[in-house]
Amino acid sequence: MVAPTDEVQQLREENAVLRAQIEWLKKQLFGPGKSEALDRAQLLLKLGELEKLAATTRPTATITYERPAGPAPKRTLPAESFAHLPVKETIEIVPELVRADPSVYERIGEERTFEVDIVPPQLFKREIVRPKFRHCLDRNRAPLLAPAPARIALGGFASAGLIAWALTAKYADHLPLYRQERMLARWGAPISRQNLSDWTGLATALLEPLVKRMKQALLAGGYVVVDETPIRCNDPDLRDGKTTQGWLWALSHPGGDVIFEWRLSRRHEEAEKLLGKYQGLLPSDAYEAYPAYAKTHPGVVWLGCWAHARRKFHEALAEAPVRAGFVLRLIGHLYHYESQWRRAGPALRAARRQGHFGLTLALLKKTAQRLQQLALPRSQLGQACAYLLGHWAPLTAHLAHGRTQLDTNAVENAIRPSKLGAKNWLFVGHPDAGDRAAVLYSLIISAQRHGHDPHAYLKDVLTQLPTITTNDDLGPLLPSQWKPAATTAS
Repeated sequence: MVAPTDEVQQLREENAVLRAQIEWLKKQLFGPGKSEALDRAQLLLKLGELEKLAATTRPTATITYERPAGPAPKRTLPAESFAHLPVKETIEIVPELVRADPSVYERIGEERTFEVDIVPPQLFKREIVRPKFRHCLDRNRAPLLAPAPARIALGGFASAGLIAWALTAKYADHLPLYRQERMLARWGAPISRQNLSDWTGLATALLEPLVKRMKQALLAGGYVVVDETPIRCNDPDLRDGKTTQGWLWALSHPGGDVIFEWRLSRRHEEAEKLLGKYQGLLPSDAYEAYPAYAKTHPGVVWLGCWAHARRKFHEALAEAPVRAGFVLRLIGHLYHYESQWRRAGPALRAARRQGHFGLTLALLKKTAQRLQQLALPRSQLGQACAYLLGHWAPLTAHLAHGRTQLDTNAVENAIRPSKLGAKNWLFVGHPDAGDRAAVLYSLIISAQRHGHDPHAYLKDVLTQLPTITTNDDLGPLLPSQWKPAATTAS
């Protein structure tokens, strides 16, 4: 028979767990949520069940947790923000009395202010004239006509700049094609979304060799961060217009290129297809496909993500603010050290990790083991401790490799634009269209990582690609090597 005091303690613990789960579910429904979408109906159902269970238990005391506010961000003045904009119009306002009798006044100074204006985009035509010539002495010769310039849509009316705008608008600014169609109509160009879709396909066929070249260089570097994200896909084989689940798999190197590949599955075999015979460091989250790949490839070292471990303790703050907060401070020590070694080389950073992380990691592991014994297995804190201890080996593998970052945040940030885009265009229109999205996201996000304007990059590359033969080098067109025309000229 359970003692009354033990029963009260058990009810209090269950109360804390249930309330923490309710708070977590509310954040998924009404807060910023996570990158992977959760089914709203299932969350609402679960939320109602938990609220009923929590109402039957007694309330428990809570411990407040306060985090000191950081320094206020420096406010940028408008004059600094818009200093790079050209001045196209200057208006001088002279007082009425001075204009009436300017001879009795002398100018002693001035006050300058400004306002930012905009001219809506305007489409224009570029006429291409190719004169025909006939030989004056020999009329039997065929007329001479210069060859037509090589273009993407040969025989059509789309320029490289217009196609680059459509690609940037969809994959960088998240504008679906039907919105682009409306915008172009307002600007005086009745261009259908079918035209825009056809141009996307033509451009992707030209750009795909660049992405393949980027992937080869990335895999050869020996340090690849991997992740994947779900994207809905409209499958014509399904009835009633239903969508199926597809996946964008991402390969990245911190500060380098990002490669996306489209798959209709998340099976472990897809990781094998994605990485091939890769050898080197492979940081990722805890998805089983990656450690399984590392086990079958002796030259691969799988490393864990400290951000995922930290995230689970952050979710447990509402449930156990003191205990979870202590673990978060210990993990924060690791990141504090890393911020001081940002400019250190790989060998020096590895040596410093081995020399400075030891005490913190020992205390962290001992604390997690103790908390796992005290917390309920289903509680947020219990699950966080289980995750940390269950992935201790890949998490601490960073000590021997100074090239790596402690987390996979870089590739998660690279995936974010595709999730923002999916909120606007909702799903990929066809399973084959997923490959287009993968190619264009790879180039646009990589160009942004290297500090390029994606429209300027795509416009220049799409202008040059139709004239390039199989023997020409694509290197200067890669995002990591491309230079704007003004820089090249100088």
